[in-house]
Formats: sequence, structure tokens, C-alpha cells
Amino acid sequence: MYHLPVLKNRRTLLERAEKFISNVYFTDCNLRGRLYGDSCPLESIAVFQTSKRIPFSEAVQQHFQPYKVGDAFGPTWWTCWFKIVLKMPEAWKGKEVHMRWESDGEGMVWRDQQPVQGLTKEGEKNSYVLSECLKESEAHSITLYVELACNGLFGAGQGSMIAAPDPNRKYTVQKADVVVFNRDVQELLTDFELLVDIVKTLGEEEQRGYQALYTVNEMVNLCDPANPSSFSSARNLAQKFFSQKNGQSQHVVHAMGHCHIDSAWLWPYEETIRKCARSWISAIRLMEKNPEFIFTCSQAQQFQWVKSWYPGLFSQIQHFVKKGQFVPVGGTWVEMDGNLPSGESMIRQFLEGQNFFKEEFGQYCTEFWLPDTFGYSAQLPQIMRGCGISRFLTQKLSWNLVNTFPHNTFFWEGIDGSQVLTHFPPGNSYGMTCKVEDLINTVKNNKDKGRANHSAVLFGFGDGGGGPTQLMLDRLQRVRDSDGLPRVFMSSPDRLFSELQHESSLLCTWSGELFLELHNGTYTTQAKIKLENRLCEVLLHDIEVASCLALCQAAGFSYPAKELQELWRLLLLNQFHDVIPGTCIEMVVEDALEYYKEIQKTGSGLLLSACNALRSSSFLGVGSNTAVFNTLAWERTEVIALTGNGAKKKLALVKAPCMGVAPVTESAEPVSKVTVTVQADGSVEMENGLLRAVLDKMGRLVSLLLVQTNREAISDGCFGNEFVLFDDVPLYWDAWDVMDYHLQTRKPVANVTQFVEVISSGGLRGSVAFSLRISEKSSIMQEVILDANCPYIKFKTEVDWAEAHKFLKVEFPVQVRNPNATYEIQFGHLQRPTHRNTSWDWARFEVWGHKWADLSEHGFGVALLNDCKYGYSIHQNVMTLSLLRSPKAPDANADMGHHQFTYAVMPHTGSYQEASVIQQAYNLNFPLHLIPDVRIIHPWSAFNLSSSAVILKTVKHAEGRKNALVVHLYESHGSSVNVVLSTPLPVQEAWHCDLLERPDHSHPVALNGGDITLSFKPFQIISLLLKLH
Repeated sequence: MYHLPVLKNRRTLLERAEKFISNVYFTDCNLRGRLYGDSCPLESIAVFQTSKRIPFSEAVQQHFQPYKVGDAFGPTWWTCWFKIVLKMPEAWKGKEVHMRWESDGEGMVWRDQQPVQGLTKEGEKNSYVLSECLKESEAHSITLYVELACNGLFGAGQGSMIAAPDPNRKYTVQKADVVVFNRDVQELLTDFELLVDIVKTLGEEEQRGYQALYTVNEMVNLCDPANPSSFSSARNLAQKFFSQKNGQSQHVVHAMGHCHIDSAWLWPYEETIRKCARSWISAIRLMEKNPEFIFTCSQAQQFQWVKSWYPGLFSQIQHFVKKGQFVPVGGTWVEMDGNLPSGESMIRQFLEGQNFFKEEFGQYCTEFWLPDTFGYSAQLPQIMRGCGISRFLTQKLSWNLVNTFPHNTFFWEGIDGSQVLTHFPPGNSYGMTCKVEDLINTVKNNKDKGRANHSAVLFGFGDGGGGPTQLMLDRLQRVRDSDGLPRVFMSSPDRLFSELQHESSLLCTWSGELFLELHNGTYTTQAKIKLENRLCEVLLHDIEVASCLALCQAAGFSYPAKELQELWRLLLLNQFHDVIPGTCIEMVVEDALEYYKEIQKTGSGLLLSACNALRSSSFLGVGSNTAVFNTLAWERTEVIALTGNGAKKKLALVKAPCMGVAPVTESAEPVSKVTVTVQADGSVEMENGLLRAVLDKMGRLVSLLLVQTNREAISDGCFGNEFVLFDDVPLYWDAWDVMDYHLQTRKPVANVTQFVEVISSGGLRGSVAFSLRISEKSSIMQEVILDANCPYIKFKTEVDWAEAHKFLKVEFPVQVRNPNATYEIQFGHLQRPTHRNTSWDWARFEVWGHKWADLSEHGFGVALLNDCKYGYSIHQNVMTLSLLRSPKAPDANADMGHHQFTYAVMPHTGSYQEASVIQQAYNLNFPLHLIPDVRIIHPWSAFNLSSSAVILKTVKHAEGRKNALVVHLYESHGSSVNVVLSTPLPVQEAWHCDLLERPDHSHPVALNGGDITLSFKPFQIISLLLKLH
């Protein structure tokens, strides 16, 4: 009797199985070659091209011309609408019939005036199912439309994915026909593929891998591709293998469909709307066919887009949300950057997002979902908790360049002590494809073995959309509980986190920021976006304060809630994690700058309306005086310009009360006037009684003296305000990364084109100006300003910038020694090392901060303030502010052009808390406003605080309530403090509320006249709901 020989060569058996399912080799006789059966051409195909993205109803009215498969169309960013007439042959009765479509553009199939499926080659969606089993009774002749975007899943980069788009690229349809799809072949291919992957992934060390090898080899023996009747015996072998169960202790994988769609990146905002529709309608088709399929989806803005552009699709989404298959997650308006937005902006992300999800789907999100941003602020846990969220999912720290983050499941603790349960999927991806490798890596990479036995697998094509496929679901179905692999089941975020919470007793805690050791260039790239973001954050704050005061003081004033919501949503959209970091294409930058312009234009009008309402009220009254309006909650005495421009400005020293108004007294004199003295060597001395500064003729700061204590701030023999240029060529991610080796290329900017000259000779203001040449194409013009009564010296800077792969910074070497420097973050601050002892320290060679950074020792320190910058480096005693970069991808013109920005240096006695560094940084960013033609005589203040440790950050109208305000306060020093908030406003009741403005009726606030007593812990945010009479 003949026995088949037992083969022992692992390589030949494995390659035999691989070739049996290859789409390249032996397709004339292997199984892959039988995936499709008979085919027939389309009856007709016609095309209409347009440079605009137009709705279906408009497109079908256009003139369509005949199209031949293979003909080119385009260029990039155009849209081609194809009208397709097809007929399924009668002879195909009982067969599964597809329309096959292969193109290098992204397509959407429209049928019966509705979108029905996305078609994306890179997303493995190359066909549309016409009939799963062709019946005589169904229509055989069908008319379809395909809306084709002239861009790929990842845009249209010229030469590489992140290169600037090729505007002249042409596109084609490579294949378009009607074809029989052999489902039994696909099922068998899936079995083969999984077994081959098990052999390759488990390797030669695992018994289970050899079982898979001999199983798949025997399947090849049994399977005759030309004889479908042989398939069942081969499938039975596979089923026998997959059905061998796991032990109870095996790791559990929670599989969730996912489709990360960047709201803008290598494509413009408008294209994202269609990406959402293509991806989500495809997910809904999968839900209809697979009732167990669960799909997670974030970003309220994208839901809003789909609701506006595709109302029919949005209704289907609402239906599947109710069924629990389509799961909104995240709770934010967009997946924002985790570093750069202000604390108030972060609250508004959740406020707008959570309110949208509640209104449209009847539920708030309980998990924050931010898989792809470039670091995570240490105030996020408190903000999350305040917005009803106690769980957090991301994976980006797996990208760390230097250190491996030590956990996958842990409690993350913010600077105030708030904690959230946090999970990093150990597969280190948010776009897995459910291959064996994804499952094995999820188990192998888990850094909390023994502490957490549950992990997420997020599957589906992402970044540019696409989402899950039926093949991914089929893979998961086979390996739900198969020996040698983790147990897998379709799950939801709630189920995953509930399981993790249940077994959380051994979990570790990570305290402080989650710093991404990569993409440090995003703190500086696209400086204009960062400037406009800061300006718009300030403007919206001021509008809300002014409008609230007008609401309380001016009869008939209507708070502009709807207009403010629209402006906030535009700002929040631009805080998406590829826009505000500057890692998007030029088209997106242009769109973002237009949105900022819209915010500035409309917002300025709203601010003027509120000020006019105040002027017409009995509170201020019409008259001949000018009032100064301070939107910050502390008294300010500053020099401001009343009229004129440039040297003709009329200056005044004004005293503005806390969050209030006061008359401008032009005759007010400072305690000490500013003097400006030119020295014999061309240097200039400036003094205002608080500071004495000496600049050499090149504009460098050779001395900065604190007059009161005679303490020098600048290091001996060194120069402050020294501009330095670095080569800036990263390894790959151009707009994203600045590498540590750039520090070895430092070159001072020393070519002076205009030596220091006096612009303003003193009195209320002294200033000097100078110019430097960076290169033949780039230059710096700077005015150095010292005002009366001002504790800092300002550097008002203009740069014409036309460099390539250069990085401009400014340095201040100071006479301070401390192993840690302090940086402002959202609603607080944190410390980072000034040394490079460990790899964790070295990885922070370039860090982010907001309006200020400080280096202090006991009794003395120096603060560096700015009005629009976010990148810092403080190494040993050298304080450096990052100013401009010049990457060439994905925007070839990033940062080219004219820039304006201001920074300041503030030496101080005592700590930065005692010296009011925090308040002075606010003052630099929030200008005082003038209200002309009023009759005000006495100062008036809307709010007062009894402690400088607490900052009243926001005053706004309460969402959805009449005659109610919401105020946000935070403890800024890192101290426990009791404080009294006083107001003359007609407050009837006061309640604690969360950051979604939901009152805590169990926690009323004691209201004594106009005084509210509050207790703060370090860096605590408190939100109050104030009901007005």
C-alpha cells in the first residue's frame, strides 16, 4: 500500500502554500487565479469632469461623454463622475455578481440617488456587490454612478507619501467590468492565508506553528483549484485546526472596527468630508451583513459634515448607533493636538463634541480617543474628568525615538492628581488588518503582562480613511478561540475598559505628561498658524468677557451665542492634530488661514458690538472720555498707544481694574520714567527704574540688571537676544521632526545691516531698532522696547524668511543654576530637566510650552515670555526660544514669507509665582482695549479675587440657559489655597458644575452678598454656574 512520504523541509512546504495563494506566481493554476469567474464588459461608461466637489443632484444633470477604460483624467483634486450602465447575464443565475472597479483615485458608488459603498484600491475595496445570489426576479440591468476623487487614500505626494502634492498628476480607471465572484474560493483563501501567517509568525520554536504547516500542506494536497467540490475537505482541515481551543488564561483581544480619518492632512478639509462618507457607508454595509460587527468612530466635526452633506447616510448612522454597532467615541470636536491648544480650547473641544454626541445620538462619550497626536498634556486627565470622561485610548507613544514607554495599560495622573484609566493597544497601531501578526504582537508587546490580560485591536485602513473590510472580519471569525493565538472577540470600548477596570488592582500609575520623543518640530512649523491660533484664542476670550458684561449691564443686549459657537468650531477645527502642528499640505494651510481671517473679522465685529452696548448703557454712558477695558482678572498698569502710528503714537500710562473698565487719564505719570542713553561704543542703555538693559550695537543683550537688587541676569561674557541658525534636516518626517544632531550645527546670525538706533528716547517708552541679515534671502528687523512700570523688556520682531531646512532660534544665557526649568502648560505648569543625565532627559532636547518658561534658583530667576511661540529648549543656563523652521514636505512653501512676533525677558526676585510671571505673560498676550466717547468717571470691576494664585480664566454665557454665566478658574501656583471671588453682578445663585456645565446640585456655593468662597488644590480647575437675577 502506497503512503505519501513525510516531508521535513519547512521552507519548501511553506513556500508551496504561499505560491498556492499568490496573486503573482502561478495564477494560471493556483487557487488565487480562481477568485473571479466569468466576466462581461459594462454596457456603457461615460464621464463628466469638474474642478469642484458638487452634490449628486447637480452632477447627474451634467453632460457626460463616453469614456474608455485606461484613458487619463484629472488633474489632482478634480472630480470625475462616471455614469455606468451594466447588465448581469441571465446565465449567471444563483451566482454572486460584482462590479469590479480598479482605479488610482478614491471612488464612491451611488445607486438610487444614495451613496452605497466606497471604492479605494489602497483600502482593498475594488468591487461593489451587485447581487449576492442572482435571482430571476431582480433587475439585471442597472445604472450606477461612481464619484471619483482625483487623489489616493494618502493624497497625491510627488515621489513620496509626505511630499508636496503633484498638481498635474493624471488618473485612470484600470479595470471596470461585471464579474462572477467565487465566494467559496475567497473563504478557502482566507483559511490558507491565516494558516500560512501562523507558520511564519510563530516560527520554528512553536509546536503550533508546525501543526499549521502540516495542515496547510495537506490542504494543498486535497484542494484542486479547478474542482470546487474538493474545497470542502480542505476547509474541514482548516476548521479542525482553528477549533482547537485555548486555555482560560490566554490573553483576550477586544477587536473593534476603526477608521482613523485625518480631518485634513495630505488632502484638504473638503476632501475629508467625502472620505468620511466613503468609509462610513462601507462600514454600514458590513454591519448589515455582520450583526456582530462593531465600529468605533470619533470627531463630532466629521459627523456634522456628513449630516450636512449626506443626510441619508447620517440617518443610517443614527440607526446603527441605537443598535450599538456604530459607536461614537472621543467626545471632542476633532482629534486635536495634545500640546498646543490652550486649556480653554481643550475644554471647548469636549464641550462642543460631547454636546453634539448627546444631541444627535442621545449619549455622552465615556472615553477620550486620541490615537495619533504628538504628545499629551499633563492637564488632560483633569479636563477629561471634568467632561465626564474617565478612560483614554491612544498608541502614539509607541513611536518614541529614544525610550520605550513602559506600559500599555495604566492609570495616567495629571498635575492636579486626577487619574484616568489609559490603554495603549500593544499592537502599536490603530489600523490593523486582523492578520495573525497583529494578534501575536498584541500579546507579545503587552508590557503589563500579569497586570492586564485584555487588549484592544483596532482594525481597518486609516489615516486617509477606508476602514474595515469583510476579509478582516472573516479572519477574526476563524481565530476567535484557537490554540496558540489570543482569544478574540468583537467588542466595544466600554466592554474593553470595563474589563480593564475590573482587573485594575495591580496596574501602575504614570504621573505627569505623556511626552512623545519624536515630532518636536511641530511646536514651531507653520508659524502663521500658531500665531493666528493664539490671537483667535485671545479674541474669543475677550468677546465672551465683554459680551457677558454687556448682558449684565446693557439693557436689550443679546449674547451672540450662535455666532460664538460658529467661531469656536472653526478654531477647534484648525486645532486638528495635523493642522495646528503644521504637518499638512499647503492647501490646508491656506484654508486654515482663511478660517482664522473669518474668526478675526466676525469676532472683531462682535467685540465692537459688546463694547458699543457697554458705551450706550447707563453703566458707562455716552460722553467725551475714553475708557480702558481690561479682560483679565487682576489690576494692570501699562503704557498703551492712544492714537497715531509708529513714532506719532500718543502714549498714556493707564491703570485698568480687574476685569473691568476705568477712565483713561493722559496726565498719569510713572514712578520712574524710561531713559535711553547711547554709549560711546555704539551700545545703548535703557532703564525704567525696574530694569537696566544694555544692548551692543548688534542688538545683543550684554547686560540685564534688576535695579532693586543690582542682580545681573545675563551670564558674564555672553550675549542675550542672540539669534542662532541651525541646519534642520530630519531623518524622514520633514515638517514633523527636528533631530538632536541639529544642535551640532549652531551658527550665530552676525551680519548686521543696521546697527542699533534709538526709535523712542524715553519717558513712557524707550525703544531701539536694528537689522540683521540671515542670508541673501532672509533678514531680521527688531525693535527692543522698555516701557515705564513694566517688569520685562520686549523684543518686537519681524523676519523675512526664505530658507530651506534651517531652524532659527534666539538664546538667552542667564546667571541661574537649576536642574529643572518650568514651562507653562494648560491651566498650570510643569518642570523638565535642564540636564541630559539619562536618555529620558536627552529626549527632551526640544520641548513645548505656552506663554512662558522660567529658570529660577532660590531668590532669583529669569522668565522668557512670548505671544505666539511654543518651542523651547533650556539646557543648563541657556534659555532658547524656537522661532522659525523651513521644512519642504508636505508643504514645499512652509513658513516662507514675512513673520511678526514678540517675545520678552523678565528677570525677577523670588519665585516666578511671587513675581507674577504668570500674570505678566497673560498681559503680553491680552492687550487692553479702548472704548471711546464714554462718560465713565470711576473704575468699575466685574470680578475680583483675593489671591493671585487663582486665575479667573473664562467668563461665558451658560450653554442652553437664560440669564446664567459660567466661569472657569484655576489654581496656577501649585498650592492649596482658599480664595474669595467677589462680583457686583446680580448673581442670584451659584453652583459648582462640571466642564460640560452640568450643575452639581449637591454642591451649592455659599453666596454671601457678592462674595463666593472657594477652596483650591494645586492646579485644580473649578467651574461655577452663576444664575443672574
